[in-house]
Amino acid sequence: MDQYIIMGGKPLVGEVVIEGAKNAALGILAGAIMADEPVLIENIPDVNDVNVLLEAIQGIGAIVDRIDSHKVRINGATINSVYVDYEYIKKIRGSYYLLGALLGKFKEAQVALPGGCNIGSRPIDQHKKGFEALGAVVKIEHGGIINARADELVGNHIYLDVVSVGATINIMLVASRAKGKTIIENAAKEPHIVDVANFLNSMGANIKGAGTDVIRIKGVDSLHGSDYSIIPDQIEAGTFMLAAAATKGDVLIKNVIPKHLDAITAKLVEIGCEVEEFDDAVRVVAKKRLGHTNVKTLPYPGFPTDMQPQIATLLALSEGTSVVTESIFENRFKYVDELARMGADIKVEGNMAVINGVEKLMGAAVSSPDLRAGAALVIAGLVAEGVTILDQIEYIERGYERFHEKLASLGASMEKININDERAIKKFKLRVS
Repeated sequence: MDQYIIMGGKPLVGEVVIEGAKNAALGILAGAIMADEPVLIENIPDVNDVNVLLEAIQGIGAIVDRIDSHKVRINGATINSVYVDYEYIKKIRGSYYLLGALLGKFKEAQVALPGGCNIGSRPIDQHKKGFEALGAVVKIEHGGIINARADELVGNHIYLDVVSVGATINIMLVASRAKGKTIIENAAKEPHIVDVANFLNSMGANIKGAGTDVIRIKGVDSLHGSDYSIIPDQIEAGTFMLAAAATKGDVLIKNVIPKHLDAITAKLVEIGCEVEEFDDAVRVVAKKRLGHTNVKTLPYPGFPTDMQPQIATLLALSEGTSVVTESIFENRFKYVDELARMGADIKVEGNMAVINGVEKLMGAAVSSPDLRAGAALVIAGLVAEGVTILDQIEYIERGYERFHEKLASLGASMEKININDERAIKKFKLRVS
């Protein structure tokens, strides 16, 4: 088991390059198995969730050729099983995309119920509703296995009761191979929805309207090979933007689509940060203590729920009182107790956190409760006085590639060490003291 050790107090300065979007990669890699020809996917992030999904895809018989850490070639022609019982697949949320991909291609799929971070209820009822509308019978069997079968998949008009990114992608996967036309209303509009749709279209699918709340799909008989590059990760980019602001730094964040970051940029500018946009980069500069604001998480283009812990950490050090309202996941404030141990003044009332900004945080031994909360606690460690030791970093490495190395390249005093290596901790403290 590893942990991060951080000596806070240094501004982040320099340039950082953002990887491909994890959430897009999970849907795209699953979709790649629907073709019976090689599919080359570039700009995949080298993170645990992606690596686990690739092992699961290989486990059902597909050919997976990992060309390098950011490029893979997949051929689904050799798939010999629709039963995904890979032990670790339960640990990632993206496993349910294999359900849609296999059902769309073979009209049958059996996949373990997905896991991921425990940030609240993420039911698959909208996925099930969509599959059933297209002609499938869906059952959740003993042991948490989702079983979906169809004699025939036929397009239909589907209205999602709630905006769901996962259900939108899964229904697109199945409907791309269903007979006739499918209309998805109240569809999610996130950038990675558009990326998955563009990828499927590059393989011969007929999907229009992705990025709006109405997506129209004409089913096709087959999908062919393709070469495709994944969009940059807006959440990784946003995390570095807020880290730069929190540390009063000056960071150029490269390989981004600035439009995808509008909600984050708007809040940073509102509290007094300087944000400069370029064609494929943003520069974040903070020269003073920032101000307060109110934030409410909403589906895209609103403020992303995956950035809520990070901005709450920034506001914990800002001047005045801020309110953060979480409207997507009910368990997304589990990091607050850890921040409180570092001196933050945050009170949670239902789905709302009231944050009274403090002058400083103090280093402490803290634990990552989930992926984005872990990133937020790293930001807290970067600005805290003294040493912060953060464990359960396996959550962070599910979604951030070389996180500690990138931060260190920007000037952070931060290392990844073995949790039992007392000598490494002493050496780090001696070196930074």
